[in-house]
Amino acid sequence: MTEHYDAFETRDPAEREAALFARLPEVLRNAIVASAYAERLQGIDPGSVTTREALARLPVLRKSELPALHKAAPPFGGFVANGPGSFARLFTSPGPIFEPEGCQADPWRGARALFAAGFRQGDVVLNAFSYHLTPGGFIVDSSARALGCAVIPAGPGNTEQQFELIEAYRPIGYSGTPDFLKILLDAAAAAGRDVSSIKRALVSGAAFPKSLQEEMRSRGIDAYQAFGTADLGMIAFETPSRQGMTVNEDLILEIVKPGTGDPVAEGDVGEIVVTSLDPHHPWIRLALGDLTAALPGKSSCGRTNMRIKGWMGRADQTTKVKGMFVRPEQIAEIGKRHPELGRLRLVVTRAGETDAMILKAECASSSGTLQTDLAATLRAVTKLGGNVELVGAGSLPNDGKVIADER
Repeated sequence: MTEHYDAFETRDPAEREAALFARLPEVLRNAIVASAYAERLQGIDPGSVTTREALARLPVLRKSELPALHKAAPPFGGFVANGPGSFARLFTSPGPIFEPEGCQADPWRGARALFAAGFRQGDVVLNAFSYHLTPGGFIVDSSARALGCAVIPAGPGNTEQQFELIEAYRPIGYSGTPDFLKILLDAAAAAGRDVSSIKRALVSGAAFPKSLQEEMRSRGIDAYQAFGTADLGMIAFETPSRQGMTVNEDLILEIVKPGTGDPVAEGDVGEIVVTSLDPHHPWIRLALGDLTAALPGKSSCGRTNMRIKGWMGRADQTTKVKGMFVRPEQIAEIGKRHPELGRLRLVVTRAGETDAMILKAECASSSGTLQTDLAATLRAVTKLGGNVELVGAGSLPNDGKVIADER
């Protein structure tokens, strides 16, 4: 049994980086044919965007903006040059956000994740992701079939009928949420049904805490996590090394300071931003609103792509103070005006029956006026008054949180 899906997974990281950025200019040229990208990328020469530094100067497109953009210019917000009829399937996700499926094999790039989880040609897979209007079921379905697996399109729910299918087809693999896998196993045990053929799983879409991981192992199932979205498909996945998640091939993943498009320092927690190299439906710096951090070094499984810690929370920490929204972008602006500072964290509390703010700021050394100056900047940027607390360099948690609502 081969250990890797193909040779791309083990190539030298510098070779991968060069290959990705050699393709990016042409992807950008295809992108700006679409009206929304033409407006957002106006004045940018696609041929000059050949490094991460150049890419980081392009504007970020926030996923949270997509529902309004799609509503204003249906169905795809002006980010796709071709019409809906040029795609294979058309979906919707809550928002609504409208997502098309490409016509190529494995359009969601999930075969690598399944392979890393031990799925192989000829396996039968019970796919319990939803097939109803959303892409989830089809993401794994198309990926499993690209790998040469047979798929039972079960979706979630209806456990009695699923037991019949499992006992008849004897699937070795499961794909779906970890929650539903537990429901299925518990229901089978209670009903005396045989689901023992399931030996491995690819789970996503919900938390998979260590306690549940250990329970799956105790029940003879080797389960792997994957991180994906309806827009991009499979972004990163666990491998047999169990050392974080390996970023998928053909994607450029950045980690930026929440509320900005600026890359974080190495190892810091930040928001995931992804650029895809699909000329039919490119995503250029799509900010997902999810937090993660990069892991150093190479995986012991032999895959050489960037690794991330996995999902670490949400980047959109916008909160309302005294009736006014305070956003991560505003905290980032305060940091830009005071470059001598390290991490910043705005703590929102209650003082009696009134909202109160404390801006905690890391600094190696401070001038006599820094605290006063910082309080003035806080008021100028947020239009709200607050206290300032100067703390030692490196004393605030590296968790990507810039606004902590403790009310």
